Amino acid sequence: MSWMRKMERKFGRYAIPGLMRYVIILYIAGFLIGLFAPEFYNDYLALDIGAVLHGQIWRLVTFIIAPPDTSLWMALIVLYMYYMIGDNLERRWGTFAFNFYFLMGILFNILAAVITYIAFAGETFTVGTYFLNMSLFFAFVTEFADAQFLLFFIIPIKGKWLGYLNAAYFIVTIVGGLLYYVNPVISIWLMTRLGIPAFPQYALAALFSMLNYVVFYFIYRQSYRPTAAQKKVQRQFRAGMAEVKKMERTRAGQPIHRCAVCGRTELDDPNLEFRFCSKCEGNYEYCQDHLYTHQHVTKPKNQED
Repeated sequence: MSWMRKMERKFGRYAIPGLMRYVIILYIAGFLIGLFAPEFYNDYLALDIGAVLHGQIWRLVTFIIAPPDTSLWMALIVLYMYYMIGDNLERRWGTFAFNFYFLMGILFNILAAVITYIAFAGETFTVGTYFLNMSLFFAFVTEFADAQFLLFFIIPIKGKWLGYLNAAYFIVTIVGGLLYYVNPVISIWLMTRLGIPAFPQYALAALFSMLNYVVFYFIYRQSYRPTAAQKKVQRQFRAGMAEVKKMERTRAGQPIHRCAVCGRTELDDPNLEFRFCSKCEGNYEYCQDHLYTHQHVTKPKNQED
């Protein structure tokens, strides 16, 4: 049995179901603190390693309440988006794996702060939860590459393209920050024009966020990859599905599958895959684009079976 599966069997009962909803509540608390006492977070809650070494160890946890944005309208949008991201990742991976990823992101954030404190002679540099949330976003667009977002609330764009854009942003942030040691003038000139802080500490935080993403996927793929017997079952299933699709094509104009959300059938796209949702009460089938993102259907309480 793989290492992560052993961890899940041993500690899985401690995993928090619906973790992201509690994180969102903490973000809301952080937003209210920033609204009514703007300096309180930095003075008492932010991840300040110097203050931690002087006994304020609660900062190792309380720094995560930093809200993603200080504007009410943008905060509501971003909080909804991150709730959706976290909820869908938990459904895809399972409760333990999602808890593990989020906790590892916190630990990498702390590690980046410790290294920054040591490397820069006790200088405090905090970035809140920005890169922690970005690592969640990278995981989401990896798992749901075809999920659509509205860029500028107007332009529909698939998640994978946003993932590429953010990866480019991270690369420029890391390279530009390291360039500061070689030629600070060029580094500041370049980063200023791109709207990115020209600080080596910022680059270090971005680097550790990417490490969280890479390390988790290495562990996850190694731990949850199918066994030889499972691969055989998968091959048999795919062969059976190919035969079924071949038979379906002979039924011209008579779709067998239909997505309950978008209404598409196998006649619209022969490559579409359809699955039934075990959480929906009733005979509801969804295409691959809406299987993990649809609203579950439940029967009214006064409706008899």
